Amino acid sequence: MGQCRPMFLLFEEAGKFMAGRVLSEADASAQVELDSGKRVKVKAAAMLIKFEKPSPAEFMAQAQNGSQGIELEMAWEFAPDEEFGFADLARDYFSAQASLAEQAAMLFRLFEAPHYFRRAGKGRFRKASAEVIAQALAAIEKKKLVAAQIAQWAADLGAGNCPEPIKEQLYKILFKPDKNAPEYKAVVEAARATQTAPLELLQKSGAIASPYQFHWKRFLLENFPRGTGFPAIAPPPITDELPLAPVQAFSIDDSQTTEIDDALSLQGLGSGTVTLGIHIAAPGLVVKPGSAIDQLGRNRLSTVYMPGYKVTMLPDEVVQGYTLQEGRDCPALSLYVTLDEATLEIKGHASKIERVPITWNLRHDQLDTVVTEAWLQDPSFKHENEPQPLPQLRKQLSFLYRLARDLKAQREVVRGKPETFNRPDYNFRLVRETAADAGTEPQGHETVQISTRQRGAPLDLIVAEAMILANSTWGSWMAELGVPGIYRSQASLAPGVKVRMGTKALPHAGIGVKSYAWSSSPLRRYTDLVNQWQIIACIQHGKTAALAAPFKPKDAELFSIISSFDAAYSAYNGYQGAMERFWTLQYLRQNGITELEASVFKEGMVRADTLPLVLPVMGAANLPRGARVRVKLGEMDLITLDIHGTVVERLDVPVAGDPNAPDDDAGEDDDEVAGPIAIAVDVSESPDAAATTSDNPAP
Repeated sequence: MGQCRPMFLLFEEAGKFMAGRVLSEADASAQVELDSGKRVKVKAAAMLIKFEKPSPAEFMAQAQNGSQGIELEMAWEFAPDEEFGFADLARDYFSAQASLAEQAAMLFRLFEAPHYFRRAGKGRFRKASAEVIAQALAAIEKKKLVAAQIAQWAADLGAGNCPEPIKEQLYKILFKPDKNAPEYKAVVEAARATQTAPLELLQKSGAIASPYQFHWKRFLLENFPRGTGFPAIAPPPITDELPLAPVQAFSIDDSQTTEIDDALSLQGLGSGTVTLGIHIAAPGLVVKPGSAIDQLGRNRLSTVYMPGYKVTMLPDEVVQGYTLQEGRDCPALSLYVTLDEATLEIKGHASKIERVPITWNLRHDQLDTVVTEAWLQDPSFKHENEPQPLPQLRKQLSFLYRLARDLKAQREVVRGKPETFNRPDYNFRLVRETAADAGTEPQGHETVQISTRQRGAPLDLIVAEAMILANSTWGSWMAELGVPGIYRSQASLAPGVKVRMGTKALPHAGIGVKSYAWSSSPLRRYTDLVNQWQIIACIQHGKTAALAAPFKPKDAELFSIISSFDAAYSAYNGYQGAMERFWTLQYLRQNGITELEASVFKEGMVRADTLPLVLPVMGAANLPRGARVRVKLGEMDLITLDIHGTVVERLDVPVAGDPNAPDDDAGEDDDEVAGPIAIAVDVSESPDAAATTSDNPAP
C-alpha cells in the first residue's frame, strides 16, 4: 500500500491567513498543525484552500509574491457586479485552470485592497463602485502626501528649523495635542530621531520666539481658549431707594486697583462708643443668579493677577458701575461693629444695605512710608508735607491700627501661636515705553522693578483685620440663620492640614476664627458674590432668610461652584507665581546679577534674601535650615523657569546644634517657586513647587 500524501490547509483566523498540515478532519472542523507546532481547530467556514504541495510556508510565499503582480484595476474590471468568490475571480483573471497558488494570490490581493473590494464573508467579496474607489484612492494619495510632509517637517526640526505650520500649532502641540495631527506627529518623529525632548527640540529650532508669550499663550489655551475679551454688556443700575449712610468712608488699595471692593468708616471717636463701618461694593443687588453678567463671573470665577497685568472677572464697565469710587455715593453692604472705645470690646453688630459716601481712595503704595507705626502711635510725630487727607484721617487711622492689633492678638490666642511675617512682600512694576502701554498686555521685554514691602505694614494690617472681621462675622451670622454659604476652614495648624472649602461654618485654625466666608471682594471673586447674595437675603428677610436666599441648604449648585472655583483659583495662582518667577529671572538678567546672598530654605534649596526667588543649589544639602550663604548663579531658562546655583561661601558662623530658622506662617507652600512646565508630549522641565493662596485678603 502506497504512503498517503499529507494534506495542507489555507484558512483564515482573526483576520489573518494561515496554513498548516491537516491532522484530522470532520464535517464541521479540522485539526491543523502549524509550522510552529501549535495545533488549532479550524471551522469549516474558515477553510479556504486545500493543497498537497508545496509546503505551507512555500505555498504562502508563492501566493504573496503572486499577489503583487495582480493589477487591481484589471481585477476590478473582471469582477462581476454581484457577490463572488476569490477562486472564481482567479479563474476569470488568470485562466480557467488557475492554480491553487494563483487562487491564493487573488485572495491575498483582494483582501488587502478594501477600497476596491469589500468583504462579504470568508473568501467572499463584492466590488466597490467607481465613485467609492475614486474617493478611496484620493484618500490614499493624501495620506502619502501627509506622510511625506511629516517626514519633511521632522527633518527640518532635526536640522534646527521650525516649519511655520508647527509654529502656528506650537501651544496646542505641547499642551493640548491632537495626536493624529501631522504637526504633532512631526514633532514626535523628530524628537525620537534626535533623541531630544520635544520642548528642547522646539526651542533649538526657533519655534519659541518669546518666552513670555510662551507662558501667556499656554495659560490662555488652558484657561481662556476663546480669549479674555467680554461681550458688550452694560451694568444694570441699582434703582432701589437706598438710605444714605451718615459716614465719610475711605478705601485703602494699591494704585493699580480698579476693582475697589471695600471701604472703612468710623463714627463716635471720643464718645466712649465707636462704630466701625466695613462697606463692601454691592453688585449682588442687581446682578442676579443666572443673569448674563453672572454667567460671565461664573465662567471666570476670579480676577487673574500677574506682574504688570490682570484679567478681570467682570467687564470693566460692570466693575466701574459698582466699584467704591471716590466722590460717589456707592451702593454697599455695610457691617457696623459697635466697640467700647477704651477696651475695644465688641458690643454688637448690624448689617445694612445703603448708599455710602466714598470720600477718599487711599493708595497704600503711596502712603506706607508716611503711615508708619510711629506716626500712628505718637501724636507728636510729624512728617514734612504730609499728603492730604492724612492729617484729618490721622485719629481714625490711629484707632483702626490699635483695633487691628487687638483683633490680631485675639486671633493669635485662638490660633495657639502668633502670626509671624519674617519675609517681605514683593511688588513688581514693569516700565512701559509709553503711557499708552500702561494696563496693556506685557510683551516680556519690559524693564522690571522689584521692591519690598514688609508684611503686616500698618495700612495692610488695618484692611486685613477689618476684612477678617467682616468675613467671620457674616459667616457666623449666615450659619445662625440657617443660610448656607461658601466657607473656608482649616481643622488645625498641624503640618499637612490644608484649607478646604465647603458649605458648613467650620473653624479656620490658620486665621483663628470660628467661621470664615469670603464676602469682601464680590468684584474680584465669584465666591464672594455668591455669599453676598446670601447675606442680602439675611439682611432683607432675617429669620426667614433660609427660604428666600438664592441657594438653599444642601444645594448642589453650591458644591459645583466650590469645585469650579477651587480648580480655577489654583490655576490662576499657579500662573501668577510662574510669572513672578519669570520677571524675577528677567530682573537678574537685566541687572547682570550673577551672585546673591540667601538662606537655606530646605534640603538643597535656598531662598534669596532680597528677591522672591527659591532655587536649588549645590553645596547646601548638608547645611541647616536658616544657614546664610553666598550663591553663584548658573544659567537660567526663561521657558522652563529653571535656574540653579552653587554655594561659594557660608556667611554665618556655624554653631553646634544650630536651630532651624523661625517659621513663617505664609511659607508652608512657597509662592516663589514656579510650578513645573508640564508638556503634553511627556516633557517636564522645571523644579516642583506650589503656589499659595492666602486667606488674609490683600488690600
